Amino acid sequence: MKKVLLLVTVAIALFSCSKVADGEYLITGKVKGLKTGLVFLQKENPNGMGLLTVDTVKIVDEKFEIKGKADEPAISLIEIQKVNGKVPFILEEGEISIEVDKDSIFKSKIGGTYNNDEFSKFNEESGKIKKGLQKKVMDFQMKNMAKMNEASQKKDTATINSLRKQYDELQKGITDYTFDYPKTHPKSFISVLIVQAMFSNPKFKPADIEAIYTTLDESLRKTKPGKKIKENLENIKKQEKAKTTVAVGDVAPDFKAPNPEGKMVSLKESLGKATLVDFWASWCAPCRQANPEVVALYSELHAKGLNIISVSLDNDAAKWKEAIAKDKLTWTQVSNLKEMDDPIALQYGVTQIPSTFLLGADGKIVAIDLTGEALKAKINELLAAK
Repeated sequence: MKKVLLLVTVAIALFSCSKVADGEYLITGKVKGLKTGLVFLQKENPNGMGLLTVDTVKIVDEKFEIKGKADEPAISLIEIQKVNGKVPFILEEGEISIEVDKDSIFKSKIGGTYNNDEFSKFNEESGKIKKGLQKKVMDFQMKNMAKMNEASQKKDTATINSLRKQYDELQKGITDYTFDYPKTHPKSFISVLIVQAMFSNPKFKPADIEAIYTTLDESLRKTKPGKKIKENLENIKKQEKAKTTVAVGDVAPDFKAPNPEGKMVSLKESLGKATLVDFWASWCAPCRQANPEVVALYSELHAKGLNIISVSLDNDAAKWKEAIAKDKLTWTQVSNLKEMDDPIALQYGVTQIPSTFLLGADGKIVAIDLTGEALKAKINELLAAK
């Protein structure tokens, strides 16, 4: 009986030693060689534009503490006043330790919680792999820099693709380690971030990403990046489905979206004898390069019955409006400001921009992604029809 009581007493003592309550974090930091100064805790701005300083504390005799609440794990940064660089770590519930090396920020140490311990191990292992590849990569770059520049100037895609393939092969060690990591670490927060990054790598098909995603721990799938992965996968499925239903000969799906002044505008009320539904964005260089051609087309043929409704896949209203003014786009403009998650883009199965759908007076699609003289000829054909 005494042993049982002793164990219970020890358990209670251990529990009471915790400095944080459920949902709280405590960052205990040290900056060796820095007696005073300021420490800034930074997170990604919710609007996606840069970083946001969420807390500022003072260094006292090389030490600092930051305490707060954490709903779920998130990549955050510690910045020290007058010290170059920032220390990335995972802000999460628990006691987090950060030892900042002010002279070499990359040598800083983090730990104390499961995800930060795993983050440290990941960085250490990937650092070793990168160090082993460093000389090979540098030698390759020095040897092929002139060749790559020449190929770029001549638009020699065969040489460019060949050099990129060779470079990717050199990087295979680090890419394999990174993208295989989620398979062996289904509970590590880094895993869900890596799976999210797979969408930007053409090597991975949606089915590959989904297969790995489903093996992640449920706690990761419930995080913001986890939910975003699920949303992206669902959107891709919608786009693929739309591609099979939105085709030449079909009636174009109607839609409504706000114009730059906030007024809701529909496709139905924008139809002319010929209507071009144009998907673009201010951040899309090929779209901006194509705009002068569309401007010339509209100037020449609008009076004869050509209408255009442009759907922007922007997420920043100011940049969208600035691009409209700069490129002199005088026709109907709409946007939901949701980038590639735009519901109209999903409705039309648009996965890349620029992308266009040419409609006849009856609202049926007569051509998809026509450009140049072929587009002009088709529009004139529609305008001439009785």
